[in-house]
Amino acid sequence: MLYIGERSENAPAKGFRCALRATQWLIAALNSIEPFVMNVALIDLFYANEEWAKLRRPGAVEFVQRRLSALSKSLGDKPYLDRDRFTADDLMMTTVLRILKDTDIVTSEKRLAAYVGRCPARPAFKRAFDAQIGDFREAA
Repeated sequence: MLYIGERSENAPAKGFRCALRATQWLIAALNSIEPFVMNVALIDLFYANEEWAKLRRPGAVEFVQRRLSALSKSLGDKPYLDRDRFTADDLMMTTVLRILKDTDIVTSEKRLAAYVGRCPARPAFKRAFDAQIGDFREAA
């Protein structure tokens, strides 16, 4: 993602601090958000009917909501993580948040609902997603 982001026409402004900010958001998506998103997703996808999962899910949802609340606060009124520019950071974060697309966990938060609506609506995002999912459809 860093490689793609660096070469993108929407690459963040150049400079050490900008590079650190981009790296920070990529790491945040993969290490501060995704593990807790996946915790809920795994319960929902594979263990929804298990008694232990029914007991565990509310706590897992509460924990991911705390993470998402911090993300929403950081996003603030900006359309994207790097202010008004869609970057690889947004691509990664949106991909992580879309894991919970069949729930209202992300979309119940107004800022994040707008964010996950805005990012995948971009033509380049649609083309990339269609190309990726096309491989799966073809193999099915």
